[in-house]
Amino acid sequence: MNTAEDRAALVDTVKRFATQAIAPNVTAWDEAGEFPRALHLQAAELGLLGLGYPESLGGTPAPWRARNALSQTLARFGGSGGVMASLFTHNIGLPPILKHGSPELQAEIIPPVLRGEQIAALGITEPGGGSDVAALRTTARLDGADYVIDGEKVFITSGMRCDWITLAVRTEPPRSAAARVAAPQGGSVALGRPGGDRPSSKGASGISMIVVPCNAPGVSRSRLEKMGWHCSDTAHLRFDGVRVPVRYRLGEEGAGFRMVMTNFNGERLAMSAMALGFAEACYDEALAWARQRSTFGAPLIERQVIRHKLMDMQMRIHSTQAWLDALGDRVDAGDDGNDWVAQVCLLKNHATQAMQFCADAAVQILGGMGFMRGTVSERVYREVKVMMIGGGAEEIMKELAARQSGL
Repeated sequence: MNTAEDRAALVDTVKRFATQAIAPNVTAWDEAGEFPRALHLQAAELGLLGLGYPESLGGTPAPWRARNALSQTLARFGGSGGVMASLFTHNIGLPPILKHGSPELQAEIIPPVLRGEQIAALGITEPGGGSDVAALRTTARLDGADYVIDGEKVFITSGMRCDWITLAVRTEPPRSAAARVAAPQGGSVALGRPGGDRPSSKGASGISMIVVPCNAPGVSRSRLEKMGWHCSDTAHLRFDGVRVPVRYRLGEEGAGFRMVMTNFNGERLAMSAMALGFAEACYDEALAWARQRSTFGAPLIERQVIRHKLMDMQMRIHSTQAWLDALGDRVDAGDDGNDWVAQVCLLKNHATQAMQFCADAAVQILGGMGFMRGTVSERVYREVKVMMIGGGAEEIMKELAARQSGL
């Protein structure tokens, strides 16, 4: 997956999968509120779920350039953020296990997920806490050889049917106010899940990551309804005295905050690639419509105002592509320091703003058809807001970028 030829072959495979297995069914899946679980098996057979994971666990090692190409292509030709959010939710649930889990835990969880047989999710956000990770209240109390977990998580993608959830919990009380003041700059700002991004009032100490089997006694789930991503299940989860063996903890107790923050960097880069693909999908649909639709005796494409809108869309698409490729190359080369983190935050804002602009322009070009359910542009128009909030809202992205830049 390290050459241009490898990426071209991957893009061709993903495009066929998206146009044949996803795009024709998305409207029906949105109406049903879910897509068939068998889609995970189809994606796994093509090697798409395992891209970026070790061969020893059933994956295919791949650089970010290749992974970004997958996300961008599937978004462009599949046209559904809901499908992508749930089909690839393991890409936010598994990385902490891959980086910090024991070999035994990795072998138990990762291979069946990459085969499409099980689903992995991530549980960070809590009611009232938004993306302020350091303020979370879900607790994990050590009792013999088990942790006993009590609390709630909300806005959890794939939460209704996940088999495993990588959960952020509090394993010790928060530090005192004096200790929080002494924390490194930026250490109290938590980012990444939809809603309520703000500085923490509790601090980042005492947070751990634990993988929870979702069939454990005491786990309950309720479905949430959303503006977009209709075929992606989103849940409110409750944990009432859930017992989990200590071996399901990731890394050292109390080291979870840094794991969460590191995990968000990859999520934001992937979301930038998705946003770019959705912007391209809107451009594709708007261009096709402008060529076929005639008004007052001439195709729309001959109207200067329409051509200018299309060029404005192209301008944003090309700038996002160049920035995404540059940052992908940097992280693949091992350059992922503070400046890279700042750039990823700003790229996510730029990419989602490009998506927003292209969705709005496409709906305007399509006119009445752009307001109809079933067009790609209408769907992307509804979905853009969650892309601008999830993974870290715009305001938090700017603040983190400023801090990482030393401002």
